Amino acid sequence: MSDAAAPTPKIPRPISREWMFRAAAHYLERYASTEANLRRVLERKVLRRARARGEEPEAFAEMIGETVGRFVELKLLDDRSFAESKLASLRRRGTSLRQSAAKLAEKGVDRETVAAVMAGDETDEEEAARRLAKRRRLGPHRLRERAERRDRDVAALMRAGFSYGHAAAAIDREIEEGE
Repeated sequence: MSDAAAPTPKIPRPISREWMFRAAAHYLERYASTEANLRRVLERKVLRRARARGEEPEAFAEMIGETVGRFVELKLLDDRSFAESKLASLRRRGTSLRQSAAKLAEKGVDRETVAAVMAGDETDEEEAARRLAKRRRLGPHRLRERAERRDRDVAALMRAGFSYGHAAAAIDREIEEGE
Protein backbone atom coordinates (compact mmCIF):
# COMPACT_ATOMS: atom_id res chain seq x y z
CA MET A 1 0.00 0.00 0.00
CA SER A 2 1.16 3.48 -0.71
CA ASP A 3 1.38 6.23 1.85
CA ALA A 4 -0.67 8.61 -0.26
CA ALA A 5 -3.26 10.52 1.73
CA ALA A 6 -6.91 9.98 0.99
CA PRO A 7 -8.31 12.64 -1.34
CA THR A 8 -10.22 15.37 0.43
CA PRO A 9 -13.91 15.52 -0.43
CA LYS A 10 -14.92 18.25 -2.85
CA ILE A 11 -16.69 21.15 -1.16
CA PRO A 12 -19.93 21.99 -2.99
CA ARG A 13 -20.71 25.44 -4.30
CA PRO A 14 -22.62 27.85 -2.06
CA ILE A 15 -26.39 27.60 -1.79
CA SER A 16 -27.99 30.29 -3.93
CA ARG A 17 -31.48 31.14 -5.12
CA GLU A 18 -30.54 30.06 -8.64
CA TRP A 19 -29.21 26.69 -7.43
CA MET A 20 -32.33 26.08 -5.38
CA PHE A 21 -34.63 27.02 -8.29
CA ARG A 22 -32.74 24.66 -10.62
CA ALA A 23 -32.84 21.86 -8.03
CA ALA A 24 -36.60 22.27 -7.60
CA ALA A 25 -37.17 22.47 -11.37
CA HIS A 26 -35.09 19.34 -11.90
CA TYR A 27 -37.14 17.48 -9.29
CA LEU A 28 -40.45 18.66 -10.78
CA GLU A 29 -39.33 17.60 -14.27
CA ARG A 30 -39.13 14.05 -13.01
CA TYR A 31 -41.90 13.82 -10.40
CA ALA A 32 -45.31 15.30 -9.71
CA SER A 33 -45.33 16.85 -6.27
CA THR A 34 -47.17 18.86 -3.67
CA GLU A 35 -45.98 22.04 -2.00
CA ALA A 36 -45.16 20.20 1.22
CA ASN A 37 -43.33 17.41 -0.57
CA LEU A 38 -41.21 19.83 -2.65
CA ARG A 39 -40.41 21.73 0.55
CA ARG A 40 -39.19 18.46 2.18
CA VAL A 41 -37.08 17.61 -0.88
CA LEU A 42 -35.44 21.04 -0.89
CA GLU A 43 -34.85 20.88 2.87
CA ARG A 44 -32.99 17.56 2.44
CA LYS A 45 -30.89 18.97 -0.43
CA VAL A 46 -30.04 22.09 1.57
CA LEU A 47 -29.23 20.01 4.66
CA ARG A 48 -26.71 17.87 2.76
CA ARG A 49 -25.08 20.83 1.02
CA ALA A 50 -25.01 23.03 4.15
CA ARG A 51 -23.43 20.27 6.23
CA ALA A 52 -20.77 19.69 3.58
CA ARG A 53 -19.99 23.42 3.63
CA GLY A 54 -20.15 23.72 7.43
CA GLU A 55 -23.17 26.04 7.33
CA GLU A 56 -26.42 26.05 9.26
CA PRO A 57 -29.32 24.69 7.15
CA GLU A 58 -31.89 26.75 9.10
CA ALA A 59 -30.46 29.90 7.50
CA PHE A 60 -31.96 28.85 4.16
CA ALA A 61 -35.54 28.17 5.34
CA GLU A 62 -36.82 31.48 3.96
CA MET A 63 -35.16 30.81 0.59
CA ILE A 64 -36.88 27.41 0.43
CA GLY A 65 -40.26 29.05 1.09
CA GLU A 66 -39.64 31.64 -1.63
CA THR A 67 -38.67 28.94 -4.14
CA VAL A 68 -41.79 26.87 -3.41
CA GLY A 69 -43.87 30.06 -3.66
CA ARG A 70 -42.41 30.84 -7.09
CA PHE A 71 -43.40 27.41 -8.39
CA VAL A 72 -46.93 27.90 -7.03
CA GLU A 73 -47.10 31.30 -8.79
CA LEU A 74 -45.92 29.70 -12.03
CA LYS A 75 -48.70 27.11 -11.56
CA LEU A 76 -46.20 24.26 -11.67
CA LEU A 77 -47.32 23.15 -8.21
CA ASP A 78 -51.01 22.53 -7.54
CA ASP A 79 -51.98 20.29 -4.63
CA ARG A 80 -55.55 19.80 -5.88
CA SER A 81 -54.59 18.56 -9.36
CA PHE A 82 -51.83 16.40 -7.84
CA ALA A 83 -54.35 14.82 -5.45
CA GLU A 84 -56.86 14.18 -8.25
CA SER A 85 -54.35 12.46 -10.52
CA LYS A 86 -52.72 10.51 -7.69
CA LEU A 87 -56.10 9.30 -6.41
CA ALA A 88 -57.14 8.17 -9.89
CA SER A 89 -53.87 6.28 -10.27
CA LEU A 90 -54.15 4.64 -6.85
CA ARG A 91 -57.76 3.60 -7.39
CA ARG A 92 -56.92 2.06 -10.79
CA ARG A 93 -54.30 -0.05 -9.02
CA GLY A 94 -56.85 -1.26 -6.49
CA THR A 95 -56.00 0.89 -3.48
CA SER A 96 -58.75 1.28 -0.87
CA LEU A 97 -60.20 4.69 0.00
CA ARG A 98 -58.55 4.58 3.44
CA GLN A 99 -55.13 3.75 2.07
CA SER A 100 -55.50 6.32 -0.72
CA ALA A 101 -56.30 9.04 1.82
CA ALA A 102 -53.28 8.03 3.89
CA LYS A 103 -50.97 8.12 0.86
CA LEU A 104 -52.22 11.58 -0.13
CA ALA A 105 -51.73 12.85 3.42
CA GLU A 106 -48.22 11.37 3.41
CA LYS A 107 -47.42 13.45 0.33
CA GLY A 108 -48.55 16.61 2.11
CA VAL A 109 -52.06 17.13 0.78
CA ASP A 110 -54.21 18.85 3.44
CA ARG A 111 -57.34 17.17 4.84
CA GLU A 112 -59.82 19.49 3.15
CA THR A 113 -58.33 18.83 -0.29
CA VAL A 114 -58.24 15.07 0.38
CA ALA A 115 -61.90 15.11 1.44
CA ALA A 116 -62.93 17.15 -1.62
CA VAL A 117 -61.05 14.87 -4.02
CA MET A 118 -62.39 11.73 -2.32
CA ALA A 119 -65.93 13.03 -2.70
CA GLY A 120 -65.42 13.20 -6.46
CA ASP A 121 -64.05 9.65 -6.74
CA GLU A 122 -66.38 7.42 -8.70
CA THR A 123 -64.51 4.13 -8.27
CA ASP A 124 -66.52 1.48 -6.46
CA GLU A 125 -64.75 0.06 -3.40
CA GLU A 126 -65.66 -3.50 -4.39
CA GLU A 127 -64.21 -2.95 -7.87
CA ALA A 128 -60.98 -1.63 -6.31
CA ALA A 129 -60.80 -4.77 -4.12
CA ARG A 130 -61.21 -6.95 -7.22
CA ARG A 131 -58.42 -5.05 -8.98
CA LEU A 132 -56.07 -5.54 -6.06
CA ALA A 133 -56.92 -9.25 -5.86
CA LYS A 134 -56.17 -9.60 -9.56
CA ARG A 135 -52.92 -7.65 -9.33
CA ARG A 136 -51.71 -9.67 -6.34
CA ARG A 137 -53.13 -12.95 -7.71
CA LEU A 138 -55.39 -13.57 -4.76
CA GLY A 139 -58.67 -15.50 -4.57
CA PRO A 140 -60.06 -16.34 -8.01
CA HIS A 141 -56.75 -15.41 -9.65
CA ARG A 142 -54.78 -18.07 -7.76
CA LEU A 143 -53.64 -20.97 -9.85
CA ARG A 144 -53.94 -23.53 -7.04
CA GLU A 145 -54.70 -23.88 -3.31
CA ARG A 146 -57.48 -21.33 -3.53
CA ALA A 147 -59.71 -22.84 -0.82
CA GLU A 148 -56.83 -23.34 1.63
CA ARG A 149 -55.65 -19.75 1.20
CA ARG A 150 -59.04 -18.03 1.35
CA ASP A 151 -58.69 -16.64 4.87
CA ARG A 152 -55.17 -15.37 4.18
CA ASP A 153 -56.33 -13.69 0.98
CA VAL A 154 -59.25 -11.98 2.75
CA ALA A 155 -56.87 -10.84 5.50
CA ALA A 156 -54.46 -9.43 2.89
CA LEU A 157 -57.24 -7.30 1.38
CA MET A 158 -58.38 -6.18 4.83
CA ARG A 159 -54.82 -5.10 5.67
CA ALA A 160 -54.92 -3.07 2.45
CA GLY A 161 -57.83 -1.08 3.95
CA PHE A 162 -60.91 -2.85 2.58
CA SER A 163 -63.85 -3.87 4.77
CA TYR A 164 -64.50 -7.56 5.40
CA GLY A 165 -67.53 -7.49 3.10
CA HIS A 166 -65.62 -6.07 0.14
CA ALA A 167 -62.59 -8.30 0.75
CA ALA A 168 -64.66 -11.48 1.03
CA ALA A 169 -66.70 -10.59 -2.07
CA ALA A 170 -63.53 -10.05 -4.12
CA ILE A 171 -61.95 -13.32 -2.93
CA ASP A 172 -65.05 -15.53 -3.17
CA ARG A 173 -66.20 -14.47 -6.63
CA GLU A 174 -65.67 -16.51 -9.76
CA ILE A 175 -63.77 -15.19 -12.75
CA GLU A 176 -65.97 -14.36 -15.70
CA GLU A 177 -65.10 -14.86 -19.36
CA GLY A 178 -62.87 -12.09 -20.73
CA GLU A 179 -61.17 -11.16 -17.44
